[in-house]
Amino acid sequence: MGLWAEMKPLLRDRLFPLKRPATKEEQPSAAALFQMATGYWISQAIYVAAKLGIADLLKDGPQSYLTLAARTGADAPSLFRLMRALASVGIFSHVGEDCFALSRLAENLRADATASLRAMVITIGEIHYQACGNLLHSVQTGSPAFDKTFGASLFDYLRQNVGAADAFNQGMANVASMLAYAVLMAYDFEGISSIVDVGGGKGTLVEKILQFNPDMRGTVFDTASTVEGATQLGYNAWGKRCSYVAGDFFSSVPQGADAYLLSGVIHDWDDDRAIRILGNCRRAMTRNSRVLLVDMVVPDNSVNCFSKLLDLNMLVMTGGRERTETEFRTVLDASGYTLTKIVPTMAPQSVIEAVPN
Repeated sequence: MGLWAEMKPLLRDRLFPLKRPATKEEQPSAAALFQMATGYWISQAIYVAAKLGIADLLKDGPQSYLTLAARTGADAPSLFRLMRALASVGIFSHVGEDCFALSRLAENLRADATASLRAMVITIGEIHYQACGNLLHSVQTGSPAFDKTFGASLFDYLRQNVGAADAFNQGMANVASMLAYAVLMAYDFEGISSIVDVGGGKGTLVEKILQFNPDMRGTVFDTASTVEGATQLGYNAWGKRCSYVAGDFFSSVPQGADAYLLSGVIHDWDDDRAIRILGNCRRAMTRNSRVLLVDMVVPDNSVNCFSKLLDLNMLVMTGGRERTETEFRTVLDASGYTLTKIVPTMAPQSVIEAVPN
């Protein structure tokens, strides 16, 4: 279908890290602890490179730091120090004395890369980074540190700040594009003729689903500002097969679809609000409908798992959470569903299927 060039690097890199790299056993514990504690030095350096668009400037070949500084408006000696530090950890390559080139890792910082993480890195380096600086507040109070840091909830803040919203939405779209292949290879959409992507943003995920299911119709359901932005940018490319509908999933969702897809939605919210969203989907369903949650399932044991760190991020950003299988069963049962199966994917996310009681 002409998609192999897009899928190949995603399959090669397994889409997302399944777990954090283990620390070498021979490394002294104090050194390992110090390396973990200073991890934000690297994350912020990556953010700065992404914000300056360095990877895009290097796509045609190596350049000197002086040229890069001139093209980005950065201080040349300081940019050299940034690039040298990033090259030392495998992000960019140091060529000769004063030139730098793309590395395999840096390719994903290009805005036009198939698995681009540039927008995601920018939103992580800006609003996520600042909110996480107040993690202590969330742990002490159970409230989102984001609200304390920015004076508004995440989604209210994004409605008021166009630049932050653009980076956030583009980052989510890039992740959705990668995640779509993992979902499509794991879950069988046979028998579904209509699907509503609840909180679907730009519609990237449902677009890929429609590509592989030519008899299916899709609806992207999100806030008015998100829908307006998506359609203005030409994301409604599927014409009669896909429509965009504006609304509030805390009030209602479109009626009568075969499936209701919620990818990375339920983890944004605490149990009460998650149950409210799922309840509205339940009321919109027919007897034969199903709900599909695309989220991480936190293992009950002490295994090293990315979901447990993402769970802290959700606490800080929205007051939401990653959930165990038992916790998913609890919110689904309270919303009028029976959990029928959990389908693992190549990504850390699983497809959690449930049907109305």
